[in-house]
Amino acid sequence: MGFFKEFKDDFSEAVNDIVSDEEFDETEDTNDTTPLNTDIDVESELNKLDGLLEQVSKKVDNNESITVDNESNNTSEVSNKMDLNEELNNMEAKETPVAPMSTPVTNTANTAPVSDETAVITAGMKITGNIESAGSVDVQGAVQGDVACNGKLVVTGAINGNSSSSEFFADAAKIEGEVNTTGTAKIGVGSVIIGNISATSAVIAGAVKGDIDVHGPVVVDTSAVIVGNIKSRSVQINNGAVIQGFCSQDYAEVDVEGLFS
Repeated sequence: MGFFKEFKDDFSEAVNDIVSDEEFDETEDTNDTTPLNTDIDVESELNKLDGLLEQVSKKVDNNESITVDNESNNTSEVSNKMDLNEELNNMEAKETPVAPMSTPVTNTANTAPVSDETAVITAGMKITGNIESAGSVDVQGAVQGDVACNGKLVVTGAINGNSSSSEFFADAAKIEGEVNTTGTAKIGVGSVIIGNISATSAVIAGAVKGDIDVHGPVVVDTSAVIVGNIKSRSVQINNGAVIQGFCSQDYAEVDVEGLFS
């Protein structure tokens, strides 16, 4: 505002000089009969100048305020963006990991999921051909062919073929073929199996003619008759069992060679 004040002072001095010059010229020009109008209202002119200066100053002030407001708005927008980024980072930091969905129990021989259904082959039924099931199978009749299921295979009848399942149980059954299971194989009393048995654990109380390969423990009951070799981690032979073959604990966690080296 110092510039406008100096401008006002200079303007008032210039007006005073003009008025004094006109009065001087009026006194010298005596031949002119028309009188000069020396009644100039200096105060009114100055007041007009003051009004003009006030309008200019108001415009300047308004522009400055608008600029300040824009800067404040920009600052608030930047701060809001920073706050939003901080909130997103905090949410990502607090986000808990989602637990993976549990996968269904599957058979290593068959990657399909295990179904709850159970297929029953009744005692008076005879099937010629292979059987596959996503669930369990209960064979009470006779099957001439291979049987594969993802669940449990229960045999109280007869199977002439290979079988694979997640668990195997034979009770007074007659089976001619290999038995493969990823779980436990239970051979009950009165069962006769001609073929090799592969499982993770086994309990044998019937008659088996073939090799037994079990990565876990094997229990040979009193009524068991085994014609073949037993390969397991450990074996328990009850009194009265008959075994014609070799028993080896190849899966035992013992360094046999290191003991005698």
